[in-house]
Amino acid sequence: MQIAVVGAGIIGLTAARRLAAGGHDVIAVAPVAEAHMASTGNAGTVAAYAVDPVGTPEVLRALPRLLLDAGSPLAIHRPSALALAPWLARFLRQCLPVAAARNRAVLADLLTGVSDDWRALAAEVGGTALLRERGALYAYDTPEAVAQARASLDRRRALGVPIEILDAGALQALEPGLAPGRFAGAALFPGTLWMTDPATMLARIAAPLAPHRHFARVIGLAPRGAGWRLTLDTGEGVDAEAVVLAAGAWSARLLRPLGHCIPLTTERGYHLEFDLPDAAQPLSRPLCPTRHGFYFTPMDGRLRAAGTVELGGVDAPPSGHRWARLESAARGVFPDLPPPARRWMGLRPSMPDSLPVIGAVRRGLVLAFGHGHIGLTLAPRTAALVEDALLGRPTPAALHPGRFA
Repeated sequence: MQIAVVGAGIIGLTAARRLAAGGHDVIAVAPVAEAHMASTGNAGTVAAYAVDPVGTPEVLRALPRLLLDAGSPLAIHRPSALALAPWLARFLRQCLPVAAARNRAVLADLLTGVSDDWRALAAEVGGTALLRERGALYAYDTPEAVAQARASLDRRRALGVPIEILDAGALQALEPGLAPGRFAGAALFPGTLWMTDPATMLARIAAPLAPHRHFARVIGLAPRGAGWRLTLDTGEGVDAEAVVLAAGAWSARLLRPLGHCIPLTTERGYHLEFDLPDAAQPLSRPLCPTRHGFYFTPMDGRLRAAGTVELGGVDAPPSGHRWARLESAARGVFPDLPPPARRWMGLRPSMPDSLPVIGAVRRGLVLAFGHGHIGLTLAPRTAALVEDALLGRPTPAALHPGRFA
């Protein structure tokens, strides 16, 4: 089958690689370097434990405080607030108990086995040395925060997520680079995989596709005969029997002219990187100071502080104050960090129910986007589901593009 994959992030390239390995004639279409692509600036964790949707009753109760607190990990890009209102209305409905429980169960099923998926993919692309398997930590500032987290952690345990609760002493023994007494305790997700360089892993996945890349932006998508025609910003067209739309935050724009209105918005994520020799790393595994909602991840020669959520604003420039708040929070844990060496903002494609859109919306048109915080985690799993959809095999109904119709 001749297949055009639109998008060259982790989802698009992993799907394209799998399809090409399956004997299909694949072309990957995307600009040379998409601004704000989320695939390389993330926290680098294969978050098999991320079964909680963003929208929960707890978030619903805390939403006013979260939106009004200047130091909150959640914010709305104010110029985009009006356009964001319909998405927020859907999100609020997904925070209700029945919807949140349903979404949690779907995520738990979808995330089962993703670590094995990544081990296999990394071995295929020569990227095993980029993976670490030392677990990940949620760290809590106070004993009250530890107690408040237990209900959420118990729900994860009930869905098969292994968790170890650490008191302050056990956390200090595990991560001696933390200031004594800085945290009252932590939850350890043992065996969690993470990457020392997500960009290098993406390059390894992309390498076999180099002869099959078309460097242009897709500005139009339409049926043509028994297949599809992509219109490019170069004025050219690409014809294919089938299309996989994996353009992340930009995907919904291409679907509107076809009559498909997918409630997709963006979470503008930010990171800072602090250059450090590997011997000077203050952590040996990813750690999330939960009050601030970002991750520290030790990577090759640097410590990355990545996270926070700013809803909306696909085409707007980064908000400089988000970097300032991220740096302030990072120094609240490690006061002696050097000045940031790099800063980044990326666009996570996000759905109101925290579930990705994966499946065929028309004959020969398969969608694969909207993964929110778990795009890296779910890339190999998504590639398998995309292949199923193209071959007419069933895919999970809970992820179907028509679920919001």
